[in-house]
Amino acid sequence: MSTDPLAHPEVRNPGTAAVLSLVIPGIGQFYTGHFLWGIFWLVVTPGFWIGTAGLFGWPFHIFSAWQAYRQAERRNRRW
Repeated sequence: MSTDPLAHPEVRNPGTAAVLSLVIPGIGQFYTGHFLWGIFWLVVTPGFWIGTAGLFGWPFHIFSAWQAYRQAERRNRRW
């Protein structure tokens, strides 16, 4: 039996989740298995980027990445 915590197939790397959501908001949530949150961020973040001419898009973009990171950490604690 492996003692490596990343050997379990359900473990997700928090850094990868955050980077994915920084590139495209919501993709990190899909990576961690939170599909409804992923759809939410895919719709809301571009809406704020476009609707406010970029003024309020960036906080939602960064918050999406932070949330993906935290979701991966919480998922990994279960294993």
